[in-house]
Amino acid sequence: MPELPPRAIAWAQTMAGHPGDELVRAHRDPGARLPLQVPVLREQRQEWEAEHLTAGATLALGAGHRARPEQPDPERTCFERDRDRIVHSSAFRRLAGKTQVVVYPTDHQRTRLTHALEVAQVATSIARGVGANVTLAEAIALGHDCGHGPGGHASEDAFDAFLPQGYDHGPWGADVVLTPLNLCRETLDGIRNHSWSRPTPATVEGEIVSWADRIAYCAHDLEDAVGAGIVAVSDLPRSVTELTGSTRREQLSAFIREVIGTTVRTGEIGMGIDVAGALAELRGFNYERIYTRPESLAQSDAVVAVLQALVSFYLEHPDSLPMPSEADPVHAAVAYVGGMTDRFAFGTAVELLGWNRDRLPRPA
Repeated sequence: MPELPPRAIAWAQTMAGHPGDELVRAHRDPGARLPLQVPVLREQRQEWEAEHLTAGATLALGAGHRARPEQPDPERTCFERDRDRIVHSSAFRRLAGKTQVVVYPTDHQRTRLTHALEVAQVATSIARGVGANVTLAEAIALGHDCGHGPGGHASEDAFDAFLPQGYDHGPWGADVVLTPLNLCRETLDGIRNHSWSRPTPATVEGEIVSWADRIAYCAHDLEDAVGAGIVAVSDLPRSVTELTGSTRREQLSAFIREVIGTTVRTGEIGMGIDVAGALAELRGFNYERIYTRPESLAQSDAVVAVLQALVSFYLEHPDSLPMPSEADPVHAAVAYVGGMTDRFAFGTAVELLGWNRDRLPRPA
């Protein structure tokens, strides 16, 4: 064996932990203590929800309806299980390699994964503030973009050409990508319908995530664009900065507080007209100055070309799919390409199709 460095030796010496009289500790010295008690199991959590969540919130007790029936978990509520399944899924991990606004993000630019985490933070803040089910809101938020293909929203345009019903990342995520997880219907409904063009979600937590998604991406896409030199804070309309501030922190705070305040005042999930108008102006600014600027549109066109070429290849060569399916070949090809990360999709186009690298999407 080669001689190990001191750090490796010190790490190896903790392999078995630190034995005490009746237990093994993670650290050498005893730490904080808890009173002796019984475990807080699912039934106790459900009782807490029934006592503390506001009327209209979604309770885990009586929920847990899955396409394939399962026995309840002794420790976790049904929505806690959903959140855990999403976090540990390969679909969620792949979001780290998928575009939020630009392909090939730099170290500090958002990916679909960091976007999902920020949406979860906004959603749980709102849910706590209005007394809704925080865990369900978190599960929906973490899973809401798992249906996105590589290259951002351009993937939807690419896959539309192959599917009569079109490709919408919300329903595709709920009904295709996350199907193996056997999630609760409340979680799937929130994922399926989080976009504002979709039907109203069946739960208040689903509606909260719809607002959290828009709040998060409007604020953080602007921050990324400012950091990349695409726009400047001084370019923002005065009506936006006066009501919500000019930084991500200020904007998130203003929007989150507005949703909480409006909801507890009216009983409906929403914003007052003035702040909602500021959010709409911010989104419109981002749409014009970031999402539809010439460089971004060129990037989207390149994404569409690559993805359509890949799907066409797998339709012509179904045996090239890693797991050939007897199901609809179009569905199988779109599902495989849609699951790719940006780098894998573009690298596959070069290696498998001989795609000219000059035609690949470029950072915009």
